[in-house]
Amino acid sequence: MSVPADPWKGRLDTVTEIGDSAADSPSVQTTGEEDTSSTRVQSVGYSSSENIFADPEVAAHYARLYEKAHYECRHVFDPKLEWTPQEERRLVRKLDRHVCLWACIMFFALQVDRKNLGQAVSDNMLDQLGLTTNDYNYGNTIFLISFLLAELPSQLVSKKLGPDRWIPTQITLWSIVAMCQVALTGKSTFYATRSLLGLLEGGFIPDLVLWLSYFYTSRELPIRLRWLFLIEGIITLSVGIASFFLMPASAVQTKTWFRPKGWFTDREVGIVVNRVLRDDPTKGDMHNRMAITPKRLWQSLKDYDLWPIYCIGLIGYIPQSPPDTYLTLSLRSLGFSKFDANLLTIPNTVAGIGTLLGITWLSEHVRERTFVSMLQPLWTLPCIIALRYWPGALSQPWPTYALITVLLSYPYCHAIVVAWASTNSGSVRTRTISAAVYNMMVQLGNVISANIYRADDAPLYHRGNTSLMIINFLILGVFLSTKLYYVLRNKWKARKWDAMTDEEKKDYIQNTKDKGNKRLDFRFVH
Repeated sequence: MSVPADPWKGRLDTVTEIGDSAADSPSVQTTGEEDTSSTRVQSVGYSSSENIFADPEVAAHYARLYEKAHYECRHVFDPKLEWTPQEERRLVRKLDRHVCLWACIMFFALQVDRKNLGQAVSDNMLDQLGLTTNDYNYGNTIFLISFLLAELPSQLVSKKLGPDRWIPTQITLWSIVAMCQVALTGKSTFYATRSLLGLLEGGFIPDLVLWLSYFYTSRELPIRLRWLFLIEGIITLSVGIASFFLMPASAVQTKTWFRPKGWFTDREVGIVVNRVLRDDPTKGDMHNRMAITPKRLWQSLKDYDLWPIYCIGLIGYIPQSPPDTYLTLSLRSLGFSKFDANLLTIPNTVAGIGTLLGITWLSEHVRERTFVSMLQPLWTLPCIIALRYWPGALSQPWPTYALITVLLSYPYCHAIVVAWASTNSGSVRTRTISAAVYNMMVQLGNVISANIYRADDAPLYHRGNTSLMIINFLILGVFLSTKLYYVLRNKWKARKWDAMTDEEKKDYIQNTKDKGNKRLDFRFVH
């Protein structure tokens, strides 16, 4: 028999030798050492009845089949290979660690995305998006239909590309879509993301089963599949329970009955606490489990020194939202297919991650909030102006797409502004409330942005883009006004502070009723 010399040399020759010895001695004990010429390990052998390849004709048939199919593992095929039950058990445990465990984690990722809608609805998502419960039901129906329609095509793609390539692609793509859900503005975008998530997630389970089948026998596979469905609850329950033990209330409370030595030495505890307090002394002005009373809540809400940052939250992210929300619709109107339109949303997301990391690093590196955050509106303003006056918006789809992609790759300053509000709160009490109020203002801004692009302004949205230009200029003004406000507030505090004698300063520190950012020795960052 003629066979390729490389992976199969010596394999088919051994196929015909398997017959009588294996059949006549079903459990032969051999001393066995490794045969390096054929990478075969001899040990306590299984009976020939458990080895389908004990028949030399069957073995030869499959050897030819494997070669014709270019099966990846064909060079390891050895009909005479024997192993002990102990070896197999050890191997299966290793497979469980390396293969099944990761399959469970990937399945958990699927379940998180499939079930997070219920969590969002519990947080007034329907009211925020202007959806009725019927709309919610329709969205679920669209998801399920898309999910079912994707099953077979996904399997075809998986077999073509390989599940080791297609499954990570699925997870990456549906994660991108899931992240884009932060820009949901109404029924159409809700339905679109439901459909996209269904199409990307629909074939995942059969694809994963296919991959597992490459490592497990048919007897072992059902048990592992049960683990997939069990692991979701196990992981979330485990994380919840573990969090009781892994989240100490403070740096001085890491020692407990199950962790008698704690995380730190006494010296390290001192360093942890003092470095935090030296960075922000106000972090020690409340017990970690002290409730926010109605009085403290009102005091925080009327803290006018944070209103400039709230104004940034209200309008700061409006100019980018409508082009982002309408991206796929705009690409469709430019003549791109549905498939291409969805794929073309990926580049700006990837680029946006890079600019987000860059602007956040820059802010901390130069210790500047206002001017670094202004890079966001400065980035988007020329893009919006070009989008408003671009004469080839409909006739030249690729340049228009490039323009929108550049616009949506903007450096997102949200993380900087959130930290800015926290720092300028000046107290744990205010910091707790300011984060919530700031996010409420951002959501109000999203409500505004959802109504800027109107149907009677389609498809170029000249009126809408003009409004975005005006708002973008207003944002720049708000940033500069915020900078000026905090500079003047710091100067006013400095004048009053410097006018005090040393004794007055000491008395003020010990006896003043001013709290948080109202203290004369507090300085706002800007």
